[in-house]
Amino acid sequence: MKLPPVLRLSPEWAPYVLLSPFLILFLVFGGFPLAFSLFLAFQTWEPTSGLGAMEYVGLDNYAFALRDEWFWKSLKNTAWLAVASGVPQHLVAIPLAVFIHTSFKKLRNGVVGAYFMPYITSTVAIAILFSSLFSTDYGLINVFLQALAQVPGLGWFLPANPVDWLNDPDNIKPAISMIVFWRYVGFNVVLYLAALQTIPGDIYEAATMDGAGRLQQFFHITLPGLKPMIFFGVTLSVIGGLQLFEEPFILTGGRGGTDQSGMTTAIYLYRMAFDFNDFGAASAMSWLLFILVAALTWVTHVAFRPRGASA
Repeated sequence: MKLPPVLRLSPEWAPYVLLSPFLILFLVFGGFPLAFSLFLAFQTWEPTSGLGAMEYVGLDNYAFALRDEWFWKSLKNTAWLAVASGVPQHLVAIPLAVFIHTSFKKLRNGVVGAYFMPYITSTVAIAILFSSLFSTDYGLINVFLQALAQVPGLGWFLPANPVDWLNDPDNIKPAISMIVFWRYVGFNVVLYLAALQTIPGDIYEAATMDGAGRLQQFFHITLPGLKPMIFFGVTLSVIGGLQLFEEPFILTGGRGGTDQSGMTTAIYLYRMAFDFNDFGAASAMSWLLFILVAALTWVTHVAFRPRGASA
């Protein structure tokens, strides 16, 4: 059955019609929020007063953000957490991926699935689980530390009393970092395993025949072969670390913890908008964070670009 000429798609318009559902959804749920956020960054507005209450203030929101001590403290907390959780992820994931790649053949998929499981597990479930593990009186982490303290030779550097992980300002960030590390290290292992499978095995065979040991092969063959994936993984860690929200938000009850030691910039933006009803300042801070993410991503690109290549 042929369609009437009116219902037939012209070859020139068919691609646009087929792409229109995605484009419409993107513009409504992606493009419009971004444009509205940029517009709000130059306004002062309390949503409870309606759209008519908006007032143009120019760069005042940006000036307020740059003078705000809590904003700078949230950036410091975010940077600390990003480094403390991001760097160990890759330092552990790369050798672990090499070990799995060389030691597991038939069971590789099962081992990889076990390491990848935390990444696909609900963040709320993970945070609730670790809230129990970090409990001061009954948490298994403190129980384990106290048991280790009884071992001769180990007690001198382990705490004598249970550690207050979630209320002590000095312990909140390490606790959050451990959760983020545990959740995302498996994701990086999967990335590096995929990259390892693209390195030709002939190179390792030739290196072995030339007398190169495993350590030499790792530094002269494996790491150079993984460099593009390391760049990709580090870039994701930089972006994700600076946008860290869910884990510290749940662990600290959305308030940032004692002395705001666990308050990331994303949490502060949320509080500025929904607790303090200052959507203009929150939007300005979000764009400052975007500029910081873009700058650090560019720095990562420069650090990993081939020698002699232009930025």
